[in-house]
Amino acid sequence: MRFAKLIASGAMGEIDAAGELVMGGMLGRAVEPHAGERHGHGHGTICLNCGTALVGPHCHECGQSGHVHRSLGAIGHELLHGVAHFEGKMWRTLPLLAWRPGDLTRRYIAGERARFVSPMAMFLFSIFTMFAIFQILGISTPTDLDSNSVKPTVALQQSITKAEATRAKKATKLAKLDANDPDRAELTADIAEADRDIAGYKAALTQIPKVTLDDGDEMQDVHTGWYTLDHGIEKWKKNPALMLYKLQSSIYKFSWLLIPLSLPFVWLLFFWKRQYKLYDHAVFVTYSIAAMSLLFIVITLGSAVRVPGNVLGTLAFVVPPVHMCRQLKQAYQLRWRSAILRTVVLLWFIAIIATLFLLILALLGIMG
Repeated sequence: MRFAKLIASGAMGEIDAAGELVMGGMLGRAVEPHAGERHGHGHGTICLNCGTALVGPHCHECGQSGHVHRSLGAIGHELLHGVAHFEGKMWRTLPLLAWRPGDLTRRYIAGERARFVSPMAMFLFSIFTMFAIFQILGISTPTDLDSNSVKPTVALQQSITKAEATRAKKATKLAKLDANDPDRAELTADIAEADRDIAGYKAALTQIPKVTLDDGDEMQDVHTGWYTLDHGIEKWKKNPALMLYKLQSSIYKFSWLLIPLSLPFVWLLFFWKRQYKLYDHAVFVTYSIAAMSLLFIVITLGSAVRVPGNVLGTLAFVVPPVHMCRQLKQAYQLRWRSAILRTVVLLWFIAIIATLFLLILALLGIMG
């Protein structure tokens, strides 16, 4: 019965992930302009939506295509087209986004819109796809947390208990071996390591100041005087696993907040250059976040297929600053020295932005 429940739970997770993927494609398609796409030849001479005489493949009054599908296969075509833009835009956008992101940014700002997936459509598609991949691979917040496990002294006590249990098992196994058994050396080394761990945990335990309340609780209650905030903090203490789950769910639902949070910081990099408008910075930020989301997808899939950790670590720490530097240089037509300097400053800004984003999500979770 338990095995059946696990299978059902995994199946539901994959169905949810597929739903997130399709939703991301549909939302991306909803904000994606249709200009520059081929929809076949006209269907008659009158627009079936508003009755205007057609002078081309689309109605010049309402914008509806003159060719209207009425087959079951057309539904699948629209689904695939909405999820992945199979008519060419995605495949023209992705190479530029990966290797020449600044050129893509500059060309889109300059008005070359029909050839490429718009920044917001790419952002929505990449964010939803990333979290769909996380769900498929079972990457989620831990569900076995309790309020005691977040207390440092309790966590150390649990670690000591676990280490002592491991040591006892090793010692029992060692006692059963013959004097000349080759496994004795390994078991002896494991026991010595467990002794060092236990001693380290106990030493750390003595360094933590303990605050004892009347009810024996080590953690003082927080009273800000704001009922909603105090109630949310109390819920976090009682069920940290649920709060972490809500925080994870909020990350992709409110990921769009990263765009307005980033705009002031990117503006600071160029505030004296009046030729660059906030719209230009918004396109830069949105394409950049989409590119980072796609990178996380690549790293996650690489980890799933057992790509060496040093390779994935190099991708995670080297590619983002290099990509940002190239995008800055190409989009704003900077020299390398100026682009590198701004990239260093931007990385500091990103740490501030991420902190603000997580604080906002934590407050939303506590007060929600």
